[in-house]
Amino acid sequence: MPFKLKTTVLAIGLASLSSAWAQNTALPEVKVSAEPQQADTNGTVPYAGGQVSRQGNVGILGSNDVLDIPFSTTNFTSTLMDNQQARTLKDVLENDASVRVLTSTGGFGEDFQIRGFNVPSGDVGLNGLYGLVSSSRLPIEILERVELLKGPGALVNGIAPNGSVGGGINVVTKRASDVPLTRLETSIQSEGQVGAHLDVGRRFGNNNEWGVRFNGVLRDGEGSIKNGDAALGLAAIGLDYRGDKLRWSLDAFDQREDIDAVRPQIGIPATLAFVPAPPPGDLNFYPGNPLELEDSTLATKLEFDVNEQVTVYGGMGYRSGDATQLFPVTGGDLDEQGNFTVRGTYFDSYTKTSSYDAGARIKFNTASVKHTVNIGASLLEQESGNVFVSASANVPSNLYNPTPLPPVGAPRRGPSKTGESTLFSYVISDTMAFMDERLLLTLGARDQTVEQDSFNSTTGAVTSSYSASSISPLVGVVFKATPSTSIYSNYTEGLTRGTIVGPAFANAGEILAPFKSPQFEIGVKKDWGNVITTASVFEISRPNLQTNAATNTSGYDGEQRNRGLELAAYGEVVPGLRGMASALFNDAELTSTAGGVNQGNEAPSVPRQTFSLGLDYDLPWLPKASVNGRVINTSEMAVNAANNLRTDGWTRYDIGAQYRTNLGNKPMVLRANIENLTDENYWLFSGSFATVAAPRTFVVSASVDF
Repeated sequence: MPFKLKTTVLAIGLASLSSAWAQNTALPEVKVSAEPQQADTNGTVPYAGGQVSRQGNVGILGSNDVLDIPFSTTNFTSTLMDNQQARTLKDVLENDASVRVLTSTGGFGEDFQIRGFNVPSGDVGLNGLYGLVSSSRLPIEILERVELLKGPGALVNGIAPNGSVGGGINVVTKRASDVPLTRLETSIQSEGQVGAHLDVGRRFGNNNEWGVRFNGVLRDGEGSIKNGDAALGLAAIGLDYRGDKLRWSLDAFDQREDIDAVRPQIGIPATLAFVPAPPPGDLNFYPGNPLELEDSTLATKLEFDVNEQVTVYGGMGYRSGDATQLFPVTGGDLDEQGNFTVRGTYFDSYTKTSSYDAGARIKFNTASVKHTVNIGASLLEQESGNVFVSASANVPSNLYNPTPLPPVGAPRRGPSKTGESTLFSYVISDTMAFMDERLLLTLGARDQTVEQDSFNSTTGAVTSSYSASSISPLVGVVFKATPSTSIYSNYTEGLTRGTIVGPAFANAGEILAPFKSPQFEIGVKKDWGNVITTASVFEISRPNLQTNAATNTSGYDGEQRNRGLELAAYGEVVPGLRGMASALFNDAELTSTAGGVNQGNEAPSVPRQTFSLGLDYDLPWLPKASVNGRVINTSEMAVNAANNLRTDGWTRYDIGAQYRTNLGNKPMVLRANIENLTDENYWLFSGSFATVAAPRTFVVSASVDF
């Protein structure tokens, strides 16, 4: 199929648990023989093993050590992404059991679930700014780090465009390092998709203060759908300046995807006696459903140290995104044997987003208390539009023996504006350090205003609108029982703008009211030297979005309350063995439902248990070689609010290996990975919609530094 790529981009061991903290008590001498970890291009030093960073950005609170943060966080490094041959954001986040991917490879987009609540790709932050990455999926070739915050982040990050409350995802882009880089990576992915990635970085100036980093990616060939074609083109440039007091950066990137066989999803009616078995993972049960995605982003940030006590900062960005697709609409009549009816429609859309933030961090002391005060403001303006064209009648089809989509039968026309939203907030917080910084208390509040209008796509008339304001508080406490042990707790609230009901419902275009989502959390973090462990318990609640099958309307019905226990460990278990292990035990319950209907039932599409384990081992008998493996497990779950439909749990196994050698006198890394080793076939659920997981996938690559 034709593939378009814009080629011009804008300038674009174990620490003592005794009271060793006491001033008159000396800690035992610790000798470290391992090679020190090198800082990434953003100046952050990875933790032991190199897979995660001990530091990460926490929005308004700035960059902090994980032991000093009153939240549960994980910061994945580019080393992990490279060794696992991650291709999009979902491949990275699957390493944490608190995150589950709700959609599969090669679909319209990637949606996530954190602590049992949905987080769409459009809610991913870029260097702390919302609304600037593709609402479909984000390739990892431009990323230095992926930062995961678990729980509502409204105070620290502001309102996400789609109002996610389960957690926050922020990506940090690559910068040029002091060591010149010219790297070419070629890859082959089953079935026959080939790719090339060029990564070039240089620094200039007397003190290497100026940096340029370019990344270009081309991939084309059969993707995860048999007889389909998936093409990606990405060009990105990152500029930065780092002076004694001033730091500045600019990112510009253009991303294009052409897919002629999109991974399908289908609604699961509540009237079924059981969920049909999933079809093969490489089968497209909507033959003839192409998709084109175009995204362009420009963003800049600046930070200036006025003096040792005051730092001011600001950032702004703009993104334009377009989606063109032949969209299958089913009759909602799927049966247990996989029979359904479907018609083809044109469903094209666009978004235009402007994002801004500014603020200051001020440090001072009052008596023996150290203060870090943060003040700031953020603004996000977004326009969205779509067009829905349908003229053909439904035709019979089957999950296992599908019928090609019929012609739409009506002329295509461009999308029109259907929504405008403005999210504005200002925030203040104070982190106070007591007892020689053993006790950290963070108090804060963010005043947030949501304005939203919905428009008729044909006439342009305003169909509904609202403006609402609310204050989201934060109380966070960190107590360092020892220098390596932190006990933390937080209370915070998320604020979500109301959902615009989609075109498939009878109340399409209605704007649902905004709502709050409180969280309580308490946990303990321990740095054992080369391994950090975290244990936490939490409770989050939010209104429950339901579909009324009788009226085909979408709206809120009661509340979803999630109570969970998280366990996690990461680091270098023994020299040469790196690992990440995590588990989530989640009790997600429907409460306060209208008329008591479904009261006490399990929240749909939320598993009770999830586990993730990844290991990477240097082979002692083969220097410069390592092997890795990953196990991802998800328990069974209810499919609908009535709990009369359930789906089986699943376990996925991934394996890989890498070998470092030379091509002539040039360093080269060979990598090979197999995802879904046993070719496990299972459904992934996002609300009442299901998609089939990707089949067994092979990825082989060779990377050479010139």
